[in-house]
Amino acid sequence: MISALRPSRFMPPGHNRIDVSFEFFPPKDEAMEKTLWDSVERLAPLHPSFVSVTYGAGGSTRERTHATVKRILHETGLTPAAHLTCVEATRDEIDAIVRQYHDAGVRHIVALRGDPVSGAGARYQPSPGGYENAADLVRGIKRVSSDFEVSVSAYPERHPDSPTLEADIDMLKRKVDNGATRAITQFFFENDLYFRFLDRVRARGIDIPIVPGILPVQNFHAAKNFATRAGASVPAWLAERFAGLDDDPATRKLIAAAVASEQVIDLLDRGLTSFHFYTMNRADLVYAICHLLGLRPAVQQAA
Repeated sequence: MISALRPSRFMPPGHNRIDVSFEFFPPKDEAMEKTLWDSVERLAPLHPSFVSVTYGAGGSTRERTHATVKRILHETGLTPAAHLTCVEATRDEIDAIVRQYHDAGVRHIVALRGDPVSGAGARYQPSPGGYENAADLVRGIKRVSSDFEVSVSAYPERHPDSPTLEADIDMLKRKVDNGATRAITQFFFENDLYFRFLDRVRARGIDIPIVPGILPVQNFHAAKNFATRAGASVPAWLAERFAGLDDDPATRKLIAAAVASEQVIDLLDRGLTSFHFYTMNRADLVYAICHLLGLRPAVQQAA
Protein backbone atom coordinates (compact mmCIF):
# COMPACT_ATOMS: atom_id res chain seq x y z
CA MET A 1 0.00 0.00 0.00
CA ILE A 2 1.36 3.42 -0.88
CA SER A 3 2.45 5.62 1.99
CA ALA A 4 -0.10 8.34 1.14
CA LEU A 5 -2.92 6.08 2.27
CA ARG A 6 -1.72 5.53 5.84
CA PRO A 7 -4.63 6.84 7.97
CA SER A 8 -2.39 8.52 10.56
CA ARG A 9 -1.00 10.92 7.99
CA PHE A 10 -4.06 12.95 7.01
CA MET A 11 -6.56 15.17 8.75
CA PRO A 12 -9.74 13.76 10.29
CA PRO A 13 -12.97 14.39 8.36
CA GLY A 14 -14.25 17.92 8.77
CA HIS A 15 -10.99 19.30 10.13
CA ASN A 16 -11.03 22.99 9.31
CA ARG A 17 -7.28 23.51 8.96
CA ILE A 18 -7.22 22.42 5.34
CA ASP A 19 -7.86 25.17 2.80
CA VAL A 20 -8.29 24.38 -0.89
CA SER A 21 -9.02 26.31 -4.05
CA PHE A 22 -9.80 25.08 -7.54
CA GLU A 23 -8.90 26.43 -10.97
CA PHE A 24 -11.10 26.02 -14.04
CA PHE A 25 -10.88 27.25 -17.62
CA PRO A 26 -13.82 28.64 -19.59
CA PRO A 27 -15.49 26.15 -21.95
CA LYS A 28 -15.20 26.42 -25.74
CA ASP A 29 -18.34 24.51 -26.67
CA GLU A 30 -21.49 22.94 -25.23
CA ALA A 31 -19.86 19.61 -24.37
CA MET A 32 -17.00 21.31 -22.52
CA GLU A 33 -19.49 23.54 -20.73
CA LYS A 34 -21.32 20.49 -19.40
CA THR A 35 -18.03 18.97 -18.22
CA LEU A 36 -17.11 22.23 -16.48
CA TRP A 37 -20.39 22.60 -14.63
CA ASP A 38 -20.49 18.94 -13.68
CA SER A 39 -17.07 19.49 -12.11
CA VAL A 40 -18.12 22.69 -10.36
CA GLU A 41 -21.16 20.94 -8.89
CA ARG A 42 -19.05 17.96 -7.78
CA LEU A 43 -16.43 20.08 -6.03
CA ALA A 44 -18.64 22.86 -4.63
CA PRO A 45 -19.77 20.85 -1.53
CA LEU A 46 -16.11 20.77 -0.39
CA HIS A 47 -16.40 24.52 0.24
CA PRO A 48 -13.19 25.79 -1.39
CA SER A 49 -12.00 29.20 -0.29
CA PHE A 50 -12.36 30.31 -3.92
CA VAL A 51 -12.47 29.02 -7.47
CA SER A 52 -10.53 30.77 -10.21
CA VAL A 53 -11.24 31.01 -13.93
CA THR A 54 -8.35 31.36 -16.38
CA TYR A 55 -7.64 33.45 -19.47
CA GLY A 56 -6.28 31.87 -22.63
CA ALA A 57 -3.05 32.97 -24.28
CA GLY A 58 -3.27 36.57 -25.35
CA GLY A 59 -6.54 37.02 -23.48
CA SER A 60 -8.22 34.86 -26.13
CA THR A 61 -10.93 33.61 -23.76
CA ARG A 62 -11.67 37.00 -22.18
CA GLU A 63 -15.43 37.09 -22.80
CA ARG A 64 -15.88 33.43 -21.88
CA THR A 65 -13.88 34.00 -18.70
CA HIS A 66 -16.14 36.89 -17.73
CA ALA A 67 -19.28 34.87 -18.47
CA THR A 68 -18.05 31.89 -16.44
CA VAL A 69 -17.08 34.05 -13.47
CA LYS A 70 -20.46 35.76 -13.46
CA ARG A 71 -22.32 32.47 -13.68
CA ILE A 72 -20.36 31.06 -10.74
CA LEU A 73 -21.14 34.21 -8.79
CA HIS A 74 -24.86 34.19 -9.55
CA GLU A 75 -25.70 30.47 -9.68
CA THR A 76 -23.52 28.96 -6.96
CA GLY A 77 -22.45 29.72 -3.44
CA LEU A 78 -18.79 29.73 -4.46
CA THR A 79 -16.44 32.69 -4.35
CA PRO A 80 -15.02 33.30 -7.83
CA ALA A 81 -11.61 34.75 -8.59
CA ALA A 82 -11.21 36.13 -12.10
CA HIS A 83 -7.90 35.81 -13.91
CA LEU A 84 -6.80 39.04 -15.58
CA THR A 85 -3.78 39.61 -17.82
CA CYS A 86 -1.96 42.56 -19.36
CA VAL A 87 -2.12 41.21 -22.91
CA GLU A 88 -3.84 42.92 -25.84
CA ALA A 89 -5.52 45.68 -23.86
CA THR A 90 -4.85 49.25 -22.78
CA ARG A 91 -4.83 50.33 -19.17
CA ASP A 92 -8.21 52.01 -19.64
CA GLU A 93 -9.68 48.80 -21.09
CA ILE A 94 -8.34 46.69 -18.24
CA ASP A 95 -9.47 49.21 -15.65
CA ALA A 96 -12.96 49.07 -17.15
CA ILE A 97 -12.96 45.26 -16.80
CA VAL A 98 -11.89 45.59 -13.17
CA ARG A 99 -14.74 48.02 -12.50
CA GLN A 100 -17.19 45.65 -14.19
CA TYR A 101 -16.06 42.84 -11.94
CA HIS A 102 -16.40 45.07 -8.90
CA ASP A 103 -19.90 46.13 -9.93
CA ALA A 104 -20.83 42.46 -10.42
CA GLY A 105 -19.70 41.62 -6.90
CA VAL A 106 -16.34 40.01 -7.67
CA ARG A 107 -13.71 40.92 -5.07
CA HIS A 108 -10.83 38.60 -5.96
CA ILE A 109 -8.60 38.86 -9.04
CA VAL A 110 -5.67 36.68 -10.06
CA ALA A 111 -3.32 39.18 -11.72
CA LEU A 112 -0.98 37.76 -14.36
CA ARG A 113 1.25 39.17 -17.06
CA GLY A 114 -0.13 36.65 -19.53
CA ASP A 115 1.34 34.92 -22.57
CA PRO A 116 1.79 36.66 -25.92
CA VAL A 117 -0.98 36.38 -28.49
CA SER A 118 1.10 33.81 -30.40
CA GLY A 119 1.26 31.67 -27.26
CA ALA A 120 3.77 30.61 -24.61
CA GLY A 121 7.35 30.64 -25.84
CA ALA A 122 6.98 33.74 -28.02
CA ARG A 123 8.73 36.93 -26.94
CA TYR A 124 6.51 39.06 -24.71
CA GLN A 125 5.96 42.72 -25.51
CA PRO A 126 3.74 44.99 -23.41
CA SER A 127 0.65 46.16 -25.25
CA PRO A 128 0.79 49.81 -26.38
CA GLY A 129 -0.82 51.88 -23.66
CA GLY A 130 -1.20 48.79 -21.48
CA TYR A 131 0.18 47.57 -18.20
CA GLU A 132 3.82 46.61 -18.48
CA ASN A 133 3.80 43.50 -16.29
CA ALA A 134 1.97 41.76 -13.46
CA ALA A 135 3.37 44.06 -10.77
CA ASP A 136 2.10 47.07 -12.72
CA LEU A 137 -1.27 45.33 -13.12
CA VAL A 138 -1.55 44.69 -9.37
CA ARG A 139 -1.00 48.38 -8.71
CA GLY A 140 -3.68 49.25 -11.26
CA ILE A 141 -6.24 46.88 -9.74
CA LYS A 142 -5.68 48.27 -6.26
CA ARG A 143 -5.94 51.79 -7.66
CA VAL A 144 -9.39 51.00 -9.07
CA SER A 145 -10.52 49.62 -5.71
CA SER A 146 -8.53 48.86 -2.60
CA ASP A 147 -10.97 46.20 -1.47
CA PHE A 148 -9.89 43.71 -4.15
CA GLU A 149 -8.00 40.68 -2.96
CA VAL A 150 -5.22 40.13 -5.49
CA SER A 151 -3.47 36.80 -6.01
CA VAL A 152 -0.41 36.47 -8.23
CA SER A 153 1.76 33.72 -9.65
CA ALA A 154 5.06 32.35 -8.34
CA TYR A 155 7.52 30.01 -10.03
CA PRO A 156 9.57 27.53 -7.97
CA GLU A 157 11.61 26.68 -11.08
CA ARG A 158 11.72 30.22 -12.56
CA HIS A 159 9.40 31.78 -15.09
CA PRO A 160 10.54 30.82 -18.61
CA ASP A 161 11.10 34.51 -19.46
CA SER A 162 13.14 35.35 -16.35
CA PRO A 163 16.94 35.33 -16.71
CA THR A 164 17.41 33.98 -13.18
CA LEU A 165 15.37 32.77 -10.24
CA GLU A 166 16.53 35.84 -8.31
CA ALA A 167 15.07 38.11 -11.01
CA ASP A 168 11.84 36.17 -10.72
CA ILE A 169 11.78 36.66 -6.95
CA ASP A 170 12.47 40.38 -7.51
CA MET A 171 9.30 40.51 -9.60
CA LEU A 172 7.33 38.66 -6.93
CA LYS A 173 8.54 41.21 -4.37
CA ARG A 174 7.29 44.03 -6.61
CA LYS A 175 3.90 42.37 -6.88
CA VAL A 176 3.68 42.11 -3.10
CA ASP A 177 4.83 45.70 -2.59
CA ASN A 178 2.06 46.80 -4.97
CA GLY A 179 -0.65 45.00 -3.02
CA ALA A 180 -0.70 41.27 -3.80
CA THR A 181 -1.85 39.23 -0.81
CA ARG A 182 -1.32 35.65 -2.02
CA ALA A 183 0.93 33.86 -4.50
CA ILE A 184 -0.07 30.62 -6.21
CA THR A 185 2.80 28.59 -7.61
CA GLN A 186 3.22 27.05 -11.00
CA PHE A 187 2.69 23.31 -10.62
CA PHE A 188 5.68 21.17 -9.67
CA PHE A 189 6.23 17.47 -9.09
CA GLU A 190 9.20 17.51 -6.69
CA ASN A 191 8.23 19.01 -3.34
CA ASP A 192 11.81 19.93 -2.47
CA LEU A 193 11.69 22.45 -5.33
CA TYR A 194 8.85 24.24 -3.56
CA PHE A 195 10.56 24.31 -0.17
CA ARG A 196 13.87 25.58 -1.58
CA PHE A 197 11.94 28.32 -3.37
CA LEU A 198 10.00 29.13 -0.19
CA ASP A 199 13.25 29.53 1.76
CA ARG A 200 14.56 32.02 -0.80
CA VAL A 201 11.28 33.94 -0.88
CA ARG A 202 11.14 34.24 2.91
CA ALA A 203 14.78 35.34 2.98
CA ARG A 204 13.73 38.27 0.77
CA GLY A 205 11.16 39.35 3.34
CA ILE A 206 8.15 38.17 1.32
CA ASP A 207 5.67 36.96 3.92
CA ILE A 208 2.41 36.44 2.01
CA PRO A 209 1.07 32.89 1.64
CA ILE A 210 2.84 30.95 -1.14
CA VAL A 211 0.20 28.38 -2.02
CA PRO A 212 1.41 25.29 -3.88
CA GLY A 213 -0.26 24.67 -7.22
CA ILE A 214 -1.04 20.99 -7.71
CA LEU A 215 -1.64 19.42 -11.12
CA PRO A 216 -3.21 15.95 -10.95
CA VAL A 217 -1.94 14.24 -14.10
CA GLN A 218 -5.03 13.43 -16.13
CA ASN A 219 -2.91 12.67 -19.22
CA PHE A 220 0.85 12.25 -18.86
CA HIS A 221 1.81 13.32 -22.39
CA ALA A 222 -0.39 16.42 -22.19
CA ALA A 223 1.02 17.27 -18.75
CA LYS A 224 4.57 16.86 -20.06
CA ASN A 225 3.90 19.23 -22.96
CA PHE A 226 2.25 21.69 -20.60
CA ALA A 227 5.26 21.50 -18.28
CA THR A 228 7.68 22.14 -21.14
CA ARG A 229 5.84 25.33 -22.09
CA ALA A 230 5.59 26.45 -18.47
CA GLY A 231 9.22 25.79 -17.56
CA ALA A 232 8.36 23.04 -15.06
CA SER A 233 10.50 19.91 -14.87
CA VAL A 234 9.12 16.39 -15.24
CA PRO A 235 11.20 13.95 -13.17
CA ALA A 236 12.20 10.60 -14.61
CA TRP A 237 10.38 8.72 -11.85
CA LEU A 238 7.09 10.31 -12.93
CA ALA A 239 7.58 9.27 -16.55
CA GLU A 240 8.38 5.75 -15.37
CA ARG A 241 5.15 5.49 -13.40
CA PHE A 242 3.09 6.22 -16.51
CA ALA A 243 5.25 4.20 -18.92
CA GLY A 244 3.33 1.61 -20.93
CA LEU A 245 -0.11 2.93 -19.96
CA ASP A 246 -1.02 4.85 -23.13
CA ASP A 247 -3.79 2.36 -23.90
CA ASP A 248 -4.81 1.68 -20.32
CA PRO A 249 -6.84 4.66 -19.07
CA ALA A 250 -8.17 2.86 -16.01
CA THR A 251 -4.69 2.14 -14.65
CA ARG A 252 -3.49 5.63 -15.64
CA LYS A 253 -6.25 7.07 -13.48
CA LEU A 254 -5.21 4.98 -10.49
CA ILE A 255 -1.56 5.95 -10.91
CA ALA A 256 -2.50 9.62 -11.27
CA ALA A 257 -4.47 9.49 -8.03
CA ALA A 258 -1.59 7.81 -6.21
CA VAL A 259 1.01 10.31 -7.47
CA ALA A 260 -1.01 13.41 -6.61
CA SER A 261 -2.06 11.98 -3.24
CA GLU A 262 1.53 11.21 -2.28
CA GLN A 263 2.51 14.74 -3.19
CA VAL A 264 -0.15 16.55 -1.18
CA ILE A 265 0.18 14.27 1.85
CA ASP A 266 3.93 14.91 1.90
CA LEU A 267 3.28 18.66 1.73
CA LEU A 268 0.76 18.29 4.55
CA ASP A 269 3.25 16.32 6.64
CA ARG A 270 5.75 19.14 6.12
CA GLY A 271 3.40 21.76 7.49
CA LEU A 272 1.32 23.04 4.57
CA THR A 273 -2.45 23.35 4.88
CA SER A 274 -3.40 25.32 1.74
CA PHE A 275 -3.52 23.82 -1.76
CA HIS A 276 -4.57 25.15 -5.16
CA PHE A 277 -5.65 22.49 -7.65
CA TYR A 278 -5.40 22.88 -11.41
CA THR A 279 -8.50 20.80 -12.14
CA MET A 280 -8.38 20.85 -15.96
CA ASN A 281 -12.19 21.05 -15.55
CA ARG A 282 -12.35 17.48 -14.23
CA ALA A 283 -13.36 16.74 -10.69
CA ASP A 284 -12.72 13.06 -10.04
CA LEU A 285 -9.02 13.09 -9.12
CA VAL A 286 -9.25 16.38 -7.25
CA TYR A 287 -12.24 15.18 -5.25
CA ALA A 288 -10.42 11.98 -4.28
CA ILE A 289 -7.33 13.90 -3.15
CA CYS A 290 -9.44 16.29 -1.08
CA HIS A 291 -11.14 13.28 0.49
CA LEU A 292 -7.72 11.97 1.54
CA LEU A 293 -6.99 15.37 3.06
CA GLY A 294 -10.05 14.93 5.25
CA LEU A 295 -12.41 17.26 3.42
CA ARG A 296 -16.02 16.16 3.32
CA PRO A 297 -19.22 17.69 1.92
CA ALA A 298 -21.02 19.78 4.50
CA VAL A 299 -23.96 17.37 4.68
CA GLN A 300 -21.58 14.59 5.78
CA GLN A 301 -19.79 16.86 8.23
CA ALA A 302 -23.06 17.70 9.93
CA ALA A 303 -24.27 14.10 10.14
